[in-house]
Parts: sequence; structure tokens; C-alpha cells
Amino acid sequence: MKKIGLCCLVILSILSCKSPEARRPISVKSGTFVTESVERNIKLYENEKTRFQDIMDANPDQTYLTSQNGFWYTYNTKVEADSLPNPSFGDLVKFDYNVKTINGELVYSFSETKPDSYLVDKQELFTGLREGLKLMKAGETATFLFPSATAYGYYGDQNKINTNTPLICKVTIHSITEN
Repeated sequence: MKKIGLCCLVILSILSCKSPEARRPISVKSGTFVTESVERNIKLYENEKTRFQDIMDANPDQTYLTSQNGFWYTYNTKVEADSLPNPSFGDLVKFDYNVKTINGELVYSFSETKPDSYLVDKQELFTGLREGLKLMKAGETATFLFPSATAYGYYGDQNKINTNTPLICKVTIHSITEN
């Protein structure tokens, strides 16, 4: 009798075990995070654009150009020689620059950034400066108005430039050595 009871118990134990069932997810994604992020970035850009427009309006003697990459710039010193090339892929550009906030506070001076060398599109620079250098020739100085998206964006430079900080950079190209 004990054997039959033990066998029934074992059979019931085996039959009561069943395979795991898939669970339904607890939360359902609605896509609102992406939508809210897009709306927030549009408002941020419009705010920065308005502030830059105020700067441009306050300097009517300067002609500001709009780049295809979403920033504005003006030449402080323009070289009219058509024979001088703009930098292109692989060229070595020697330049210096300073960085200011949109309020005009100096973040990095010319001495802090030191004359720098950059291999066009082969080294890292923030997007705005990388594209801005391609618009210039040796001997030119330009002032760039970079919205935060073309500057250091959401992360900042993890040193002196905070999150979503629009920048004003004055850049001078000293030489361009073609690849």
C-alpha cells in the first residue's frame, strides 16, 4: 500500500509540473518619450536661434551667413583670392580659436586652445567647428555662432562646457597643407 501511495505521489508530482508560460509585459511603450524629446529639442533650437538673431541684429555692420549645417558665421578677415583652396578631406589645417558662451563669457581663450592642427575629417572636433573650418581659407578669421546641437550637444565637453550650451567661436586659420 505504501508503494502504491508513493507511486501515486510521484506521478502527481510529475503531472503537476508544467512548462513555464510566457508573461505579458507589465508596461506598454507609447512612444511619448521620443515625441517629447523631439518637441524639447525643437523648442531649444528655436530659443537659441532667437538669441543668435538678437546678436546678429545688434551687429548690423557684420554680414552673417547661414551654413547648410545649421550655424551662422561672419568673416572678420576675408581673403578674396580665389586661388587659395578651402580645406578638404585629409588636409592639415593649423588654426587657433576661442570659445565663448552665448552671453559672451569666455570659456576657452586663444592661449588655452593654443594653435591647433587638424586633419580634415580624420580627427575629432565638434561638428560645428569641423564644418566651419571647411568654409575658410588660410589667413581668414571668422566668428561662428553654434547652436548647442552643432557644438557639444547634450553631453557638453565634460570640462567647462555644460549640457546644451550654444557657443560663439572666433577662429583663425594660419595655414592649410594639402594632402
